[in-house]
Amino acid sequence: MKGNSNPSNRRDFIKKTTAGGLGIGLLSTSNSAESVTEKDTAQPTTSPKAKIVITDLRCAIIGGSPVIRITTSEGISGYGQAETSKPYLKPFVLFYKDYLVGEDPTNVERVMMKIRRMGSFKPYGSAVSAIEMALWDIAGKAAGLPVHKLLGGKIRDHVRVYNGAVARLPRIGIEPADYAQSVSKMKASAEGFTIIKMGIGFHSRMGSEAPGFFYGEPAASYSPNNPPHPNRGALTEKGLKRIIACVAAMKEVLGDEVGLALDCGPGYMLSDAIRLANALEPYNLMWMEDLLTGDYTPYVMAENYLELTRSTTVPIHTGEQIYLRQNFRELIEKNAVRVIGPDVADVGGLSEIKWIAEYADLHGIQMAPHGIFDGLIGLAAQVQVCAAMPENLIAFEYTLGNPEWWYDIVTGLPDPIVKNGLIEVWDRPGLGLEFNVKAAKQHLAEEDRNFFD
Repeated sequence: MKGNSNPSNRRDFIKKTTAGGLGIGLLSTSNSAESVTEKDTAQPTTSPKAKIVITDLRCAIIGGSPVIRITTSEGISGYGQAETSKPYLKPFVLFYKDYLVGEDPTNVERVMMKIRRMGSFKPYGSAVSAIEMALWDIAGKAAGLPVHKLLGGKIRDHVRVYNGAVARLPRIGIEPADYAQSVSKMKASAEGFTIIKMGIGFHSRMGSEAPGFFYGEPAASYSPNNPPHPNRGALTEKGLKRIIACVAAMKEVLGDEVGLALDCGPGYMLSDAIRLANALEPYNLMWMEDLLTGDYTPYVMAENYLELTRSTTVPIHTGEQIYLRQNFRELIEKNAVRVIGPDVADVGGLSEIKWIAEYADLHGIQMAPHGIFDGLIGLAAQVQVCAAMPENLIAFEYTLGNPEWWYDIVTGLPDPIVKNGLIEVWDRPGLGLEFNVKAAKQHLAEEDRNFFD
């Protein structure tokens, strides 16, 4: 026993066990030291892998969508897409080219730090967002991994979607019967949506077509001469009752089998938003969206949302137009809303929306990302990032290929895409989609004819 406590014996024991730990067949400490030295100083037997760098940034308008292609020295291309309603963004995308060329696209954050601060609220953050999509596409392809693996890995095998673009085509009427008919069709749709969102109030034609809807001069909704959602003002009692009647008609059809969310504005006065939310509490809505601000409003108004949220049990939602996590900070830290809905194609991209989701989760706020016009590349981006979001994710807004021939020019989507309101997360490298170049070239304008070359 005493021999085991002798310091010299302990040193001998450590030397022997250390030598054994360095590898089988090492016979002495001097031999092991020599082997380690030779290993540490040995020159590699193969040349290091060539560094991948960005060689070009291109943008083509395909079916109304600005589509981004980033090319690299290793022959890997990455693709991104802005909303189908924003063909005017092409020069904004190309503005960033000089900042990107020569950079390593797999260092996504390093590249984004150069351009992120030069974007802005919707629509101009879309150019930055689409570039970020393309960078992740390259990073995933270079690693041979789906993007969700690079974002921390998927925590769900399927992501839930709500109807989104399916509801918007064609536009519905403004009477309760119109709304009931519309949700009835969606409830029976092949996608099997478990959540349906409907535009109502100022996010519909009610503001311009419903007699006496609000105290103001109505401007034509969906007119090329007016901005989106042009009406704002104090709601009349008649307008309030119209919205309530339409919600009651929809709930009569949907029951408790399908959740109902409302896309409401922007356009309401705070006091009217509170009255309306309180009146709709018995209908157990999923959320009421963008009552005060929203689409194409370049500010947040967190204090007003906070008062609205504290005044009702209906979950209040906003965020589709907001660019970058910094502009969500006040909404989240004040718990000014119960649900936020950044759009991956407007907020700054996949990592940006993932950071926002994590921070919202810490504050008990849920996620229902916007995405109605994001297109099929945007859809792939949503699937990848939503697979890796925390448990506060409810669902993201489903988008369509528009025009329909988009389904003929990309490969990699499941068929059908949506089953029982869910999309199965795929594991192909990058975003998981590729272009059928021969088919896609038929839809390029003359100025974009070299896009795929």
